[in-house]
Amino acid sequence: MAYEVLVLNQMAPVGLAQLNPQRYRLTEHWRRPDAILLRSFDLRAVDIPDTVQVVGRAGTGTNNIPVEKLTRLGVPVLNTPGANANAVKELVITGMLLASRNICAAWHYTQHLVGDDFALQQHIEQHKKQFAGFELPGKILGVVGLGKIGVKVANAARHLGMKVVGYDPAITVRNAWELSSSVQQADDLKDVLTRADFVTLHVPLSEKTHHFMNHETLRLMKPGAVLLNFARAEIVDHQALVEQLQQNYIRNYVCDFPSQLFKDNPKIICFPHLGASTKEAEENCAVMIAHQIQDYLESGQIRNAINFPTVKIPKSEGYRLAVINANIPNMVAQISSVLSSANMNIIDMINKSQDDIAYTLIDTNVEINDALLQKIRAIPGVIRARRCVEIPFTYENTHLPEETSNPHPTHAECE
Repeated sequence: MAYEVLVLNQMAPVGLAQLNPQRYRLTEHWRRPDAILLRSFDLRAVDIPDTVQVVGRAGTGTNNIPVEKLTRLGVPVLNTPGANANAVKELVITGMLLASRNICAAWHYTQHLVGDDFALQQHIEQHKKQFAGFELPGKILGVVGLGKIGVKVANAARHLGMKVVGYDPAITVRNAWELSSSVQQADDLKDVLTRADFVTLHVPLSEKTHHFMNHETLRLMKPGAVLLNFARAEIVDHQALVEQLQQNYIRNYVCDFPSQLFKDNPKIICFPHLGASTKEAEENCAVMIAHQIQDYLESGQIRNAINFPTVKIPKSEGYRLAVINANIPNMVAQISSVLSSANMNIIDMINKSQDDIAYTLIDTNVEINDALLQKIRAIPGVIRARRCVEIPFTYENTHLPEETSNPHPTHAECE
């Protein structure tokens, strides 16, 4: 019997090809899917079939997914942090160069020149000074959020000769290792904003970060600084931003999120959400999420879930049981009691929890039959219980970005 995967957005073929067609059936129909694979599709407005065991987002942001609802249903929501990091990094560097050299205004100027070549040259010599800019070496870049993208941006800026100040109270050990030792670590946000000539935001959107940059924080910025936002639009209070631009307090705003407030504003450089729009990033995301969905369905292992703990356990010679339950006392003991009552031995086991959810993988010496599975499901507090069927998988000819050690975005990248 094949797993059915509902694909709701166009995916890079190299990613879909990771799912063995002998064991995975890709579909566009909402019948009885085991998994949902998506990018920007708004999953909040639809009824999710109760057969769905996992949701995979080929990207990082999950604002289009009803995470809390899925958590209550015992469905992990997986994403792909780091898969598009290089693409976003390149766009951030592009944004700094566009702002520092007045490239957009200069381009617009040349597109509207009239006359023969002699007249053009005369006009250009008279007016080109208005587009004079400045160079990046020696300037200070403030990086708010040192996840996969933030670290790459910080390191790239150092290679350009910039001084870099980073702020992230929740930086992971792995990201700290990857961060250049020459990047200064700020103790608080104010320290970054008051010093930086450029400030780039790489934090996820949450209740805490909604309008993270507002009247108060924008006024902390160094006069004449450039603000870059390739994380989420709502992190910046647009009305407050426009007012600061009108007062010439902020030099430029470079972002990936168009708004009616931004139209015809010469101080705003806005892209149509191009952060992850590269062939490489789309392929990385698709390959990475395909691997993670397969890992979960076949072996119960969880990587990069935003609502479940990371759970890894080597496959033993036994039979695997996966149990999702409310994070309340005595659950593991009750599950173990059901198994022991059937004279089953536990070969290996791991139990982890996150907030109100707990997840347990158990390898037993005897395959768990339907009757025993129903007994486990009947334990008060158990949300889901299933047998994991592992299928051989080959990781050849793929280009998977290095796995993140902290799948729960705090001040990590968001695309």
